[in-house]
Amino acid sequence: MCRIAGAPRTLLPLLAALLQASVEASDEIALCKTGFPEDVYSAVLPKDVHEGQPLLNVKFSNCNGKRKVQYESSEPADFKVDEDGMVYAVRSFPLSSERAKFLVYAQDKETQEKWQVAVKLSLQPTSTEESTQESHEIEEIVFPRQFAKHSGSLQRQKRDWVIPPINLPENSRGPFPQELVRIRSDRDKNLSLRYSVTGPGADQPPTGIFIINPISGQLSVTKPLDRELIARFHLRAHAVDINGNQVENPIDIVINVIDMNDNRPEFLHQVWNGTVPEGSKPGTYVMTVTAIDADDPNALNGMLRYRIVSQAPSTPSPNMFTINNETGDIITVAAGLDREKVQQYTLIIQATDMEGNPTYGLSNTATAVITVTDVNDNPPEFTAMTFYGEVPENRVDVIVANLTVTDKDQPHTPAWNAVYRISGGDPTGRFAIQTDPNSNDGLVTVVKPIDFETNRMFVLTVAAENQVPLAKGIQHPPQSTATVSVTVIDVNENPYFAPNPKIIRQEEGLHAGTMLTTFTAQDPDRYMQQNIRYTKLSDPANWLKIDPVNGQITTIAVLDRESPNVKNNIYNATFLASDNGIPPMSGTGTLQIYLLDINDNAPQVLPQEAETCETPDPNSINITALDYDIDPNAGPFAFDLPLSPVTIKRNWTITRLNGDFAQLNLKIKFLEAGIYEVPIIITDSGNPPKSNISILRVKVCQCDSNGDCTDVDRIVGAGLGTGAIIAILLCIIILLILVLMFVVWMKRRDKERQAKQLLIDPEDDVRDNILKYDEEGGGEEDQDYDLSQLQQPDTVEPDAIKPVGIRRLDERPIHAEPQYPVRSAAPHPGDIGDFINEGLKAADSDPTAPPYDSLLVFDYEGSGSTAGSLSSLNSSSSGGEQDYDYLNDWGPRFKKLADMYGGGDD
Repeated sequence: MCRIAGAPRTLLPLLAALLQASVEASDEIALCKTGFPEDVYSAVLPKDVHEGQPLLNVKFSNCNGKRKVQYESSEPADFKVDEDGMVYAVRSFPLSSERAKFLVYAQDKETQEKWQVAVKLSLQPTSTEESTQESHEIEEIVFPRQFAKHSGSLQRQKRDWVIPPINLPENSRGPFPQELVRIRSDRDKNLSLRYSVTGPGADQPPTGIFIINPISGQLSVTKPLDRELIARFHLRAHAVDINGNQVENPIDIVINVIDMNDNRPEFLHQVWNGTVPEGSKPGTYVMTVTAIDADDPNALNGMLRYRIVSQAPSTPSPNMFTINNETGDIITVAAGLDREKVQQYTLIIQATDMEGNPTYGLSNTATAVITVTDVNDNPPEFTAMTFYGEVPENRVDVIVANLTVTDKDQPHTPAWNAVYRISGGDPTGRFAIQTDPNSNDGLVTVVKPIDFETNRMFVLTVAAENQVPLAKGIQHPPQSTATVSVTVIDVNENPYFAPNPKIIRQEEGLHAGTMLTTFTAQDPDRYMQQNIRYTKLSDPANWLKIDPVNGQITTIAVLDRESPNVKNNIYNATFLASDNGIPPMSGTGTLQIYLLDINDNAPQVLPQEAETCETPDPNSINITALDYDIDPNAGPFAFDLPLSPVTIKRNWTITRLNGDFAQLNLKIKFLEAGIYEVPIIITDSGNPPKSNISILRVKVCQCDSNGDCTDVDRIVGAGLGTGAIIAILLCIIILLILVLMFVVWMKRRDKERQAKQLLIDPEDDVRDNILKYDEEGGGEEDQDYDLSQLQQPDTVEPDAIKPVGIRRLDERPIHAEPQYPVRSAAPHPGDIGDFINEGLKAADSDPTAPPYDSLLVFDYEGSGSTAGSLSSLNSSSSGGEQDYDYLNDWGPRFKKLADMYGGGDD
């Protein structure tokens, strides 16, 4: 059987006492069991133990979580156990070198079931020698024995040892490597074995933390451990022979890293912000601060407690707030929060581990800033009891008074914003109060016109309150009241006509000078002595005048209902009334004259032109009457033909169809085609009736079977009106002007074209040009030569059109012109040589050619010639011996000719 060498007393206290008898061999997982998970709890303490010092925590497994467990100590005079299993020292005492041992009991309050666990306290070593001495006391872990085969059958083997965990404190100072436990097998007596460990921390990352001596089986740690990185290591120990054959089943070794208080609490935020309404009652929740500790939260090292270190300012009480030491909740504990006095509090919060133990715990601080928020605990108050203002009458949207209030609440919040209302003195609603959003003042504004003659002064009662009601418990009244005295200023107002418009009824036809009515205006300013004068503002037909003093309206022309200025029998005229106030004011009034109709218009025939056939059948002419009067001075009408001339009644007859229409027909069987003027007597139904002889122009024409005119005289007979004739004449005149303008434009363009040809500078023209200069002769030495050939070809006049006997001496005799072969207008540039040779042969073969240079016409001369003058082409004579220097005196146009002929042999 193998033995396991245990750890030193400082690392694995009482390890041997934790080994239990083996149980049935099985790999089944144990179910949760209520009770203490360990049989013995141990702690290493200094020599001096102080009152209230936490010693260790005994954990109790409460599987269903419903048990209420009460802890007791077997030594109540020295130790007590808290509800969370923490063991404290009841009194201060020195811990002897001998290990102290006591029991802790856990009892269910309901079922009275009881459990117990042993607690052993070890004295912390004081010297290196003692530590070294204890380190040599190594516990052994022996591989469990296995039963071999017996009588050909495999015997049942016992369950492996359940190895208790090895507790190793973090941040150990060494020396390293530090021996933990020795692993051995009882077969090492007969075999040469090799030991090894596997798992995270050994051969898996992080590797090299734990090592084992393969010969002795000594397991050691090589460096300090950090529980915050890895809190537990799970290793497996192996034993093999020198050939690598497994001789023992692997055993599990669990190494728990014991937490040390090596981390301070850390707040999640260094500055915490919270708010609380002013006037809050004690116990009002404000905010929660939170800190975390990287140490074991289930041990004292990670159990935090909070407290308030300081409060600024300390008014009205230095303890306005408190904090729950476990949760970090901050609440109010005193009344008197007033934002108008203190708007913000700054608290220094401290978090301490070790359950807040100031001696052994580590601490950290943070700042909590608590802002006192405003509530409506102050109503607005008017700065004066009475406000004054004035407003001119008839003015609206005018600010007459500015109401000011004070409010101690936070500006621009509903608790500060004021709302104004008029509670009295304005029964007709002529005033309104608006709030200035910036200053919170009340602006009294006129919303309806005020008449000075009716109200000279208003005394308003106004009230101001906040947008939100006052907070409960506030003793102030919810609103403030004041009075506003408004004085109305009298101003000069417009005179006004009454009634406006004024309607009168008059018959048309009134003669000039007739007085129609009196149209006067009233002045609303009763307290001002003013005069009103009247003038005419609008009189479309210029029929009326008004007296400037008394407003009497008289006609200056005859009123005519049929005038185009009368609409629906009503004539409108507008008059102006002006006072002499400062400033002068005026008002307008409209006089509407309803004109009654009289029978002053005779009826007229309608239409005034008509057509009919030469025979009575099949057509007749339907006519009616046009009367500008209205009933009863219009229809029904009477239609008749006059007695003279006698041809009217002899040729025509008229028949009344009804009161408004009649029919005109031929009385004779045939009437020659033409235009006839037929007078018709029309009488209306007025009293007295009015008659009129109206002319009807009748076109008599040849008709077809349908009664339609067929002769062309219809167009002529219809005739052209004066307007049509004028339009035709205008069109003819415009056409003539356009033709004349076109002719002038063509002549001007020809002149411009000729001027452009003369404006070409010979110095700038690189071509050999021949210019025509009227009739200046050929010079003294060429009087016997014919120079007509030097003229431009397009300007040479044919001889046939010249009169006989009119010919210059230097012209050629009249002979028959030789017929030259016809050449193309634009030969190809490659045929230039042939083209010139053909022309030369034609000139030499011409019997009429004079023995001097002649101008030969070629259809194509190209863009420039390198042949020079044509004199070089087999001319029978040369002018080189002549003196052409005089050409230089004729101007720049002859300079090139002088250079060509006067330049010598060159």
